[in-house]
Amino acid sequence: MIDKNNLKLYKRLLIYARPYYKAIGLGSVLAALSAATEPLLPALMKPMLDQGFRFGERSPLIWLPFAVVGIFFLRGALGFASTYIMAWVQNKIVYQIRLDMFAHLLRLPNTYFQKYPSAKTINRITNDVNGVTSASTTVLLTIIKDGVTVIGLFAWLLYLNWQLMLIAVTVVPVLMISVRKLSKRLRRLMHAEHDNMVMMTTAIQEAISNQKVIKVYGGEAQEVSRFDRVANYLRGILMRGTVSAALGTPITQLTSAFAVAIIIAVAMYQSAEGMTTIGGFASFITATLMMNAPMKRLADLNAPIQRGLAAAEHIFALLDEAPERDTGSVTLDKVRGDIVFDRVSYRYPEAERDALSAIDLVVRPGERIALVGPSGSGKSTFANLLPNFLHVTGGEIRIDGHPIDSIHLTSLRQQMALVTQEVLLFNDTIANNIAFGATRQLSLEEIRAAAKAAHALEFIDTLPDGFDTLVGEGGMRLSGGQRQRIAIARAVLKNAPILILDEATSALDNESERYVQAALDELMVGRTSFVIAHRLSTIENADRIVVLKEGRIAEIGTHAELLALNGIYAYLHQVQGDAKPAAAATGDA
Repeated sequence: MIDKNNLKLYKRLLIYARPYYKAIGLGSVLAALSAATEPLLPALMKPMLDQGFRFGERSPLIWLPFAVVGIFFLRGALGFASTYIMAWVQNKIVYQIRLDMFAHLLRLPNTYFQKYPSAKTINRITNDVNGVTSASTTVLLTIIKDGVTVIGLFAWLLYLNWQLMLIAVTVVPVLMISVRKLSKRLRRLMHAEHDNMVMMTTAIQEAISNQKVIKVYGGEAQEVSRFDRVANYLRGILMRGTVSAALGTPITQLTSAFAVAIIIAVAMYQSAEGMTTIGGFASFITATLMMNAPMKRLADLNAPIQRGLAAAEHIFALLDEAPERDTGSVTLDKVRGDIVFDRVSYRYPEAERDALSAIDLVVRPGERIALVGPSGSGKSTFANLLPNFLHVTGGEIRIDGHPIDSIHLTSLRQQMALVTQEVLLFNDTIANNIAFGATRQLSLEEIRAAAKAAHALEFIDTLPDGFDTLVGEGGMRLSGGQRQRIAIARAVLKNAPILILDEATSALDNESERYVQAALDELMVGRTSFVIAHRLSTIENADRIVVLKEGRIAEIGTHAELLALNGIYAYLHQVQGDAKPAAAATGDA
């Protein structure tokens, strides 16, 4: 009986194969025709042996050598054509599944990326898709080709000697039972292989990303040991999978050998009784032996099928992940930047208390709001609520009078620009990084003007390739300050009315901070800006400073007002002021 889950998976895979049904049908017909030529070879043996090896003009078999060449030529041509067509279909399916997975990945909420390691997702898109296609087109081609071959040979055996054919048929139930028992074990091993491959990819990613820390702290041996455990465990899983898959071959061959032995014994008896001819017996044995190869390939299909079904489960698990919630029906053209936080609260899933609680704040268009507070006070959560990366669990945020949940996500985010502390650029040119996300073709003059406003021309013009310079993976060929200024230039080019700066200068040295801060000051002019600040010196000119503590607004006012209040802000300002000489001394040393 066919497993319902397996049937469901195959039905979903067929959705991707459906647009290519004509090509699949043609490839299947050509494969079937190629396989149909297989029984012709043992069929030629009967007249050849029964009528003798006479050769000459009077020989009835003078056509035989030409027939053999013709059969092999026809089979080769049909086989090549069917393989080519099925490979084309397979690669189209791989392409479409990967495209759908990647497109869906970009629609997933923040919580997905917090929940799953990136290696797991990468493995699904790069490796699992190949396993799925093997379970579809490759397996289908083998089933058709070898299935038709086996059926054709069985038909020829039935025509030659139905008694001997019945003996050969006894092989089938034995093979079915053995294949079924191996399938369950193979599926479990395929899942274990996938999970361990994710662990290995994660270990490699972390070693590459943290290579400086590993070297400074002498953690090479520790990392090698960790990788050794993961790699060795994967080796064990692969070996157990190989054993389980390989068992199908000897079981098939041994069962077939018993059947052939019995057939030979019965055929010898029939020959002695005059019930069969030498040519008929030789043809029967040849056809029986020819069935071994296709039967073996059919038995070996169990491994790629189970691998493909396991991979399909992983792929559809990603595609079934709920995308970002978008309940909006309003499309905004250009907002003024009037933002209201009305009793806003947010609690992370499974958290015991709110990360933000009862936030009331009215922000006027063009106002600069700074967010400060101790670590864990809710600053980043506050900033993540604005673009709806996180959805409020209580209260409401309104932009120009519209609740943000009523605004289409795309439209909402078009009104915002974001510059964060950790700027990760794309492995592309500086120009393309600055123009990233642009909805129209931009001229170099426009890109250059944005770079100038971000104080980035100072270093871009000194590079040999200028704006055509490749920044490397994550922008690693540039310094932190240079990456920040490219991110600011991108924000300048977007010209959004709302600006979010998430600790954009906290990781920079003094010189880089001076350049970046100057760029940010220009960028914030005329925009409603939210600045999450670690260094209080960078937000002294803010229109208002909001001090958060344990998810609540503890203080709010200008720099001078908060210092006069002598509360949390004054304390933080004093602590940072006391720390500056020591930090400077450390830098000079």
